[in-house]
Amino acid sequence: MNIRSLTRGDGVVIGAAVLLFIASFLDIYSVDGATGVDMPSAWASGPLLLGVVLAGLIGAALVVVSHGLPQVPKVAGIELGQFGVAFTVFAAWSALGNVFDPAGGIDNVGNNAGSGPDAGTGLILSLVATVVMAAAAVATPLVPALKGALVGAPKPPAPQPYGGAGQPFPGGQPQGSYGYPGADAQQPPYGGQPQTGQAFGAGAGAGAGQPPQQAQPPAPEFSPFWFAVPVPRALFAEDGSATAIAELAPGTWYLAVEQRGQGLIAQTQDGRRGVLQDTSGIQRG
Repeated sequence: MNIRSLTRGDGVVIGAAVLLFIASFLDIYSVDGATGVDMPSAWASGPLLLGVVLAGLIGAALVVVSHGLPQVPKVAGIELGQFGVAFTVFAAWSALGNVFDPAGGIDNVGNNAGSGPDAGTGLILSLVATVVMAAAAVATPLVPALKGALVGAPKPPAPQPYGGAGQPFPGGQPQGSYGYPGADAQQPPYGGQPQTGQAFGAGAGAGAGQPPQQAQPPAPEFSPFWFAVPVPRALFAEDGSATAIAELAPGTWYLAVEQRGQGLIAQTQDGRRGVLQDTSGIQRG
């Protein structure tokens, strides 16, 4: 499970689940004038435990796990995250009913009609927690502020190009003073002998009277860099097929090693390489 792929909305769901768990240990009833009486908690009420507490905790777990997995599993063609959203909405609905009628109808029996207990602290906090949980689970795919990464990715190390400090050039060729391999070996000293294959007199004065030639600017070279994607995006095989070999997750840094048209050749953390065709909105490290 990749924690860096969780969103701010997932953080709200996790916080609401913690509040719901704490509320399950508090009193579910409040009776005026009752002192020294131990009131039951949600763990002593089967309907409240199953319909509110466990339904809410299971729903929160399914929502968070579905966002942390690289590939979301499906049950009967429905993703786990969708099951989780349904559980959280059901828990909020059940909590609302329990707050309106804490005694579950027993206060409408016989001469005790209307004299039942009120909703206690545990029921009220359970309603607040489940409503916040359901709202975050439903709104996360729709609200941009909730779709942001919950845990920011660490700053990646800057990739060193060939010829950097402590790195040799490919083939082991030494660098010259002109910045490319073997440059000094091709520049004879002033007044020195011409090199093999050079015509006599083709030294410094041979070109007098001829217009100096403009040096061609070198073609821009690609420098590897780290990047992160704003939303999950597929990484396709380098042979140009439509087969996705991996999925890049937000909040994780990947290394771009080559430019391929409008796309990038990206390398995952486990060493797999592929083509990222959609590079819009990526964050460079």
